[in-house]
Amino acid sequence: MERRITREEWMLFRREVLEGIAGGRIDRVFRVWAKPPVRAGSTQRTWAGIIVIDSVAAVTPEEITEEDALRSGFKGRVALLTALSKSRKEGGYHRVMLHLGGPDPRAELAENADLTDRELADLKTALDAIDSRSRRAPWTREILRLIDEHPGLRARDLAERLDRDKLPFKADVRRLKALGLTQSLETGYRLSPRGKALMAYLRSLTE
Repeated sequence: MERRITREEWMLFRREVLEGIAGGRIDRVFRVWAKPPVRAGSTQRTWAGIIVIDSVAAVTPEEITEEDALRSGFKGRVALLTALSKSRKEGGYHRVMLHLGGPDPRAELAENADLTDRELADLKTALDAIDSRSRRAPWTREILRLIDEHPGLRARDLAERLDRDKLPFKADVRRLKALGLTQSLETGYRLSPRGKALMAYLRSLTE
C-alpha cells in the first residue's frame, strides 16, 4: 500500500530557506503539486518558528518573475525554473506566499530547564500515563535515553536500535517533543535542556 504523504513532508524547508524566512529575505516558495496539500491560513512548526501560509496559487512558468526567484532564495528566474523542472512530482507549479508567524511555543518550553520538584514530578506522571496507555512495553524513558546517548543520529538508525519502524518511532518522538523534552536537529534529535533536567531527576529517583 502506498504511504500517505503528510503536509509536513510536502512542505519541507531547507535550512537556508528557513534562515531566509526568519531573516525576512524569503517570503515565498514554489512547489510542484497536482493538488495543493496546504491552503491560506495553514501553519507549520519548524525549528525557526511557526511558518504561516498566506496564499497558494497555481502559476505558469511565464508568470514566475525574477522577483519571485530572488524572494524564494534563488539567484535568478532561470535557476528557479531549472529546479522546478527537475521535480519528480506530477502536477503544476504553485507559488506559496508565507511568513514567520512567531516562535514555536514548544521551543520556548524546551529551553526551560529551571523546573521545580513539582514540575518534574508532573512530567514523570505524564510519561507514566503515556506508557500505561501504550499497547507495547513502556517506551518513553527508553527513547529519551537513546536520544541522549546518540544526539544527531538519524531517526532511521535510532529506530533500528530498538528494532522498530522509522515512522512510528518518529511519531513517538513527536509526543516527547510536545512535552518540550526533545529538539529536532537538521539530522536526528537531541534532548532539550528541559529533557536533560527531567532525565537527571529520573536518575536521582533510582540512586
